Amino acid sequence: MSDRMLQVRMLVAGSVVFAFYAAFALFMNRAGFGLEWVLPGSVVFVGVQYKLGKWLALRGVDARDLHAEEHPEIHATVEQLSEEMGIAKPALKLGRMGVPNAFAVGRKGAGVVVVSDTLLELLDDDELEGVLAHELAHIRNRDVTVMLFGQSVASIVGIAVFWLVALADDSFAVTIVGWVVSSVVQTVVMVFVLAISRYREYAADEDAVASTGDPEALGRALAKIASVGSHEDAPDVDGQVGALCIFGGERGLLATLFATHPRTEKRIERLAPHLLE
Repeated sequence: MSDRMLQVRMLVAGSVVFAFYAAFALFMNRAGFGLEWVLPGSVVFVGVQYKLGKWLALRGVDARDLHAEEHPEIHATVEQLSEEMGIAKPALKLGRMGVPNAFAVGRKGAGVVVVSDTLLELLDDDELEGVLAHELAHIRNRDVTVMLFGQSVASIVGIAVFWLVALADDSFAVTIVGWVVSSVVQTVVMVFVLAISRYREYAADEDAVASTGDPEALGRALAKIASVGSHEDAPDVDGQVGALCIFGGERGLLATLFATHPRTEKRIERLAPHLLE
């Protein structure tokens, strides 16, 4: 990323999330669970979420193989971009997402990029290249793993707070209080996790442009996708994959406050300001 302030903001948000995890680890250690149990347990928890999340995301959009025989140009583009980015070419799949969209799951060496058939119909070749480069940047930057860690920390801290309160008294009222406090704490952690998500979208945009050398093509792609996806009759982006997609949906005040993506207008403004004129 070239934006120094963006790097600083991401570092601050990441540090806060890690501080929550460190507090959880310290609490568990003082409760009698040594770090030799806490750390491996956390790794297992994240690993299960990673495997399950990947499976649910692909299953949720009915992902199927995007065959090279049917789309040789897309495979050639991804192969070239992957080589430039220094990663193994990911598997390519078609998915049903309601609106034109794309997302990536997995990590370096085991990545998967999913595009919707409506996206292929909507975008020109250079615009599609920009979207594919954006998704490959997520894989190279390990964004899925980073976001999964953040979400896992929120879940772990929420569970710990619930049991901390609930075990103080076995009454029904205290159990309800524990659930409420747990939800509040988990929401606070997620505020910082979602901030990281928004910053990493900017970073993936910049990395995509660095690979394609065409900021306007990605800007046009974002504008087209948002235009279709934001229409009042457009179906909502599936919650299972919304945080992963290049377009996460932008309707409603609450969705804006807890958005996984920056507003499309802001992303376009950073890429090609004149497209908003």
